[in-house]
Amino acid sequence: QVQLVESGGGLVQAGDSLRLSCAASGRTFSNYAVGWFRQAPGKEREVVAAISRSGSYTYYADSVKGRCTVSRDNAKNTVYLQMNSLKPEDTAVYYCAATSRYFGAPRGRSEYDYWGQGTQVTVSS
Repeated sequence: QVQLVESGGGLVQAGDSLRLSCAASGRTFSNYAVGWFRQAPGKEREVVAAISRSGSYTYYADSVKGRCTVSRDNAKNTVYLQMNSLKPEDTAVYYCAATSRYFGAPRGRSEYDYWGQGTQVTVSS
């Protein structure tokens, strides 16, 4: 089992940047692909980005492509989500999730087994 803790959220203005972190503890982190998801009020949780075990493969949702970068440091058991040019529509609770069942960069919620508690990102216009 792996435990995940997100950090780095906050209140920012449109156009600003944030870097979210997902710190893992427990099992060998390099055995897990990691995804970033977000959930806005009244909406379903959606994938934002994902990264494979080694970091060789990444996936980005169309809504953030070109504005976000996902990366990982397995030595530090941490995955990052760098978000630039933030928009009010990026406002949501951001969650990281991990899975050891799949290779590549899974993008479906059902493919992930472990979830963090989430961190709030609020972008004002």
